[in-house]
Amino acid sequence: MPVWCCRCSLAGHFRNYSDPETEGEIFNSLVQYFGDNLGRKVKAMPLVEETSLLEDSSVTLPVVVIGNGPSGICLSYMLSGYRPYLSSGAIHPNTILHSKLEEARHLSIVDQDLEYLSEGLEGRSSNPVAVLFDALLHPDADFGYDYPSILHWKLEQHHYIPHLVLGKGPPGGAWHNMEGSMLTISFGNWMELPGLKFKDWVSSKRRNLKGDRVMPEEIARYYKHYVKVMGLQKNFRENTYITSVSRRYRDQVDNDGQDRDISTQHLQIEKSKFTKRNWEIRGYQRIGDGSHIPFCLFAENVALATGTLDSPGRLEIDGEDFPFVFHSMPEFGAAISKGKLCGKVDPVLIVGSGLTAADAVLCAYNNNVPVIHVFRRRVTDPSLIFKQLPKKLYPEYHKVYHMMCTQSYSLDSNLLSDYTSFPEHHVLSFKSDMKCILQNISGLKKIFKLSAAVVLIGSHPNLSFLKEQGCYLGHNSSQPITCKGNPVEIDAYTYECVKEANLFALGPLVGDNFVRFLKGGALGVTRCLATRQKKKKHLFVERGGGDGIA
Repeated sequence: MPVWCCRCSLAGHFRNYSDPETEGEIFNSLVQYFGDNLGRKVKAMPLVEETSLLEDSSVTLPVVVIGNGPSGICLSYMLSGYRPYLSSGAIHPNTILHSKLEEARHLSIVDQDLEYLSEGLEGRSSNPVAVLFDALLHPDADFGYDYPSILHWKLEQHHYIPHLVLGKGPPGGAWHNMEGSMLTISFGNWMELPGLKFKDWVSSKRRNLKGDRVMPEEIARYYKHYVKVMGLQKNFRENTYITSVSRRYRDQVDNDGQDRDISTQHLQIEKSKFTKRNWEIRGYQRIGDGSHIPFCLFAENVALATGTLDSPGRLEIDGEDFPFVFHSMPEFGAAISKGKLCGKVDPVLIVGSGLTAADAVLCAYNNNVPVIHVFRRRVTDPSLIFKQLPKKLYPEYHKVYHMMCTQSYSLDSNLLSDYTSFPEHHVLSFKSDMKCILQNISGLKKIFKLSAAVVLIGSHPNLSFLKEQGCYLGHNSSQPITCKGNPVEIDAYTYECVKEANLFALGPLVGDNFVRFLKGGALGVTRCLATRQKKKKHLFVERGGGDGIA
């Protein structure tokens, strides 16, 4: 594997491509982006090693995307120049939206006013561009219709914006690590990305299609294949781990030429003294022999597409680190599949009231492992996810919900042989002898002997590479970033972080947990960057080229 570690140098980026046509294509796009003068600089620039102490760099990547799941893949697709247009003869069932689309039929959606188009639309996302794009890709999907998309896609290479997508594993992100025994919550066509219908792809892989819901491993393979068939591989780097993403500022008064970190408060007081620098992205790439190769890149813009599955939620109670306590479905599923829990008399404790917890209940139930199911909410709580799922489409989850309602624990009865629910309870602690202490809302405590426990109460993104763990980007800067409770605060139409210019966030980080909605983030970011690119080109032309980059 070629080493792509470089210090602020795109020459290092080019040297990963053995195909001269690919290298030439990327180079030409850079010239289009920055101008011919920059092109001459790139050709003459040597590979610079990480150990070099460069005080400045005239070349940076326009965009670095952190995360190679569906959010990052879709963003790369659109940054690569793919543009959505209203299909000829297409009629959207929303007559008002259709009328707006007809006004600028000759323009791609990227070049239109997203705020105007999304005005008045409603959907299951709090982000208006996500609702808009979903309405165009899946018209009236929430009403049970399976209308085709009204968009068609064109590759317009002159719109290519050079970028890198960095991910820990293969393209597809966390989908490669999901428990394979469960069906996805969404229909297959809701999981697909623009330009490649999932049904067409999956029908070429297997003959019998039973229903519209699919296995996570099929989705993972689809995303990996998507990157290849759409020609996006040149933008992706696998096995990369980010350790630091920071902004540097140069003190215009100092004459030593050194970049240094400046406090936000100091910056607000004396902003005129400092020049904002590009993003510096540091990390390492794990190669075949297990060794780590460090890298450092500069970028004008960074897009956070990490998802939120990095750090499982914890109860933060005594005994949670005992080996019999799991925090993910893969761990629990592996214990089940290896037969470690089969034939046990003591039950498994499952904590949580979401779909992942329901998956764990089904996994144990189907393997004849008795279950104690503990959750804080009432079974009648309207915010329970089960109440949002049609019974006919999701019978297995409604089976779990039915058990939650009808097989609850009472003081007058013992544990049931297969499943017992504990609504409005929480776990106080785990003990070394594999016992747990439960407490209800009245303060009554109960002790149970377990064979294992699995805590499935959500997850948090790992933003340790950002200052303050990224907390300062959230709506509540004193709390960690979470998908539901405290997403990253963004501009509703550009997805740029409100509290950090040139930093974008999309997908679960901004509350869009479903693939069908995260694609709107890619649209918002692409429109923003494309608009700024046009302004930069216009400024470059006005200045007559100059000796460097404005």
